[in-house]
Amino acid sequence: MTPGTAPTLGLLEPAIVASMFVVSIAMLLSLYRLLRGPTVPDRILALDTLSVTAIAELMLLGMYIKSSIYFEAALIIAMLGFGSTVVLSKYVIRRDIVE
Repeated sequence: MTPGTAPTLGLLEPAIVASMFVVSIAMLLSLYRLLRGPTVPDRILALDTLSVTAIAELMLLGMYIKSSIYFEAALIIAMLGFGSTVVLSKYVIRRDIVE
């Protein structure tokens, strides 16, 4: 290795790519459950699972590309996903969002 060059990651990069593939399959399965239902609580849970897997996918992509902007986007999606799950669950239970 010459001075000034970054060391290679070896096994980490293929593991990240394999993890991205598995997480994308999980996203597709969550999307299927979101579209097919059969009940509203199933769809809310699928939406929450989809946001969590999107966060995981962005984190893996940020690790692979070595960019910190994806971590910030994952944080924003985490906040929006939590808020949307709370609001939708409250709407299903009470049929009203504002008390």
